[in-house]
Amino acid sequence: MATIEVDEETKRTVSFAARMAHLTEGAVIRRLIATSTWTEEEAPRATAQGVAIYADYDGHRVRARYFEPARVEIVDGPLAGQSFKSPTGAARAVIRNFNPDINDNRNGWAFWQIEDETGGRRSLQSIRPGALRSGRGSLRGQLAASDDWDSDETNDGIARDFGLAP
Repeated sequence: MATIEVDEETKRTVSFAARMAHLTEGAVIRRLIATSTWTEEEAPRATAQGVAIYADYDGHRVRARYFEPARVEIVDGPLAGQSFKSPTGAARAVIRNFNPDINDNRNGWAFWQIEDETGGRRSLQSIRPGALRSGRGSLRGQLAASDDWDSDETNDGIARDFGLAP
């Protein structure tokens, strides 16, 4: 059986989500992967105009454009017209602008969002060069799991191990 190591808080969160959705923990993880990544065919293409991105921070929405491989140009608000060499540099500038008294250390790839055609949102990380998946998960074709890795019996055993069995 394949395993993934997570911290206790993440395990509790996944277990809770599984109970609430009446799914297995594996099914919850598969859904998270499916909704947080695009295949190469689905991903927005960075054109000469870039990809429209946004960030909601401290009650403000900041719109920007992403240009491969990592440049971000702010298109509205007090930082309009500024260009940054990386999503992280742009994220830090937004934070310093709206909340200069806190630490501005952020991962820009997670800070910036892309709105898809259904109104859902995904992080800029989902189209980061090298991050696009050709299958339904980043381990497709690389993971050898037994046929029962996501069976009710296996999940019940895990639930018992973590004290989550009814």
